[in-house]
Formats: sequence, structure tokens, C-alpha cells
Amino acid sequence: METSPSDDLTQAQSELYGWIKDYMKNFQHSPSIRQMMQAMGLKSPAPIQSRLKHLQEKGYISWQEGKARTLQLVDEIIEGVPIMGSVAAGGLIETYSDVQESFDISDILKKKDVFALTVNGDSMIDACIADGDMVLMEPIHDSYSLRNGTIVSAMVPGLGTTLKYFVKKGGKIFLEAANPAYEPIELNLNEVVFQGKLLAVWRKI
Repeated sequence: METSPSDDLTQAQSELYGWIKDYMKNFQHSPSIRQMMQAMGLKSPAPIQSRLKHLQEKGYISWQEGKARTLQLVDEIIEGVPIMGSVAAGGLIETYSDVQESFDISDILKKKDVFALTVNGDSMIDACIADGDMVLMEPIHDSYSLRNGTIVSAMVPGLGTTLKYFVKKGGKIFLEAANPAYEPIELNLNEVVFQGKLLAVWRKI
């Protein structure tokens, strides 16, 4: 499936995206910021970096800010489970909403709305979830039905998203790591949004 610029891109973003696609098709590698500046007739890298950031947020590219050569196009999505970004397995980090890629296990998992996250960090290492693993998550529609010990992806508004054990004690929620180096995160129930609970772990060897 090929992704083409749509109404969610500004003219400037669409112009840069189209030029990058043509460049990478011709040269088989990503262009430098300077090359993008010259192509767009700009004298400063700031507008290019801003456009790249928006293209990433909207799911058109994968890019590590400040490293132009890490740029990749997300223009061929395999039908399967969408990879919705990254989740911290350490401290809290800002959550990512861009769909970076997908992998096809639709014949294995038929549950509705299953999604995948890339794990960042080692706080769940004793649960056999390591940095770089993919976790398959099932959406949580009723947080009151969660059982203690369930591994969840939890979002704390203003702070970010983390992968932890869910533990409820009295009126408090504790997000507990599977690594003694990390302290539990204590929250009120209304301070956290549970995105999903763990179904499976996918590790690339």
C-alpha cells in the first residue's frame, strides 16, 4: 500500500515529502539537511527540521531528530498489527503517535484493535521484556476490571507512557517495574490512562 500526501499535509510539507521520495528512489539513501535546504530554496535548517518533525508525527517518515541519515519513508505498510510508536520501560517518556511500520501476525491474533509498541529501557527485564522488544497490547476498555499483576501500557497525562505491572492498593494505583533498580510509580486512579494490557512479546533475534 502506498501512502500519498493528503489533506493533512501543508503545501510545504507535501513538497518536501515528494522531493524526499524522489531523491530516495533515485539514490537509495536519505538526503542531508543541507540538500533538503537547497532543494526547498531555504537558507536555514530550522524550517526543514520542523517539516520533518511534522511528517514524522503524521506517520509519513521515521526519523531521529538531528540525524538526517536515519530518515526512512513509511510508504509501504504491510497489512497486520500497526506499530504505534514506543513505550518506556524505565522512566516516563513522551508517547509517540506515529505508525512507523507493521508486521503481519493477523492469522495468529484475531483480537480486535490489537496494537504493538517498541520497548525502550530495561525496567521489565525480569518479566523477560527487554529493550528493543515489541509488545502486543490489547486495548483496555474498563480499567476497573484490571487485575493486580497485569502488565499494562499506562499514560500519565503531561508525563508520558510506561510499561509496568498494574497494582491497586486501596485508592492508589502503583505501576511497578520488573527490575529492582526502579521504584514503583504511585498515582491516583484519575491520574492515569490505561492504553492496553500485554498479550505477547515479539523479539527480533
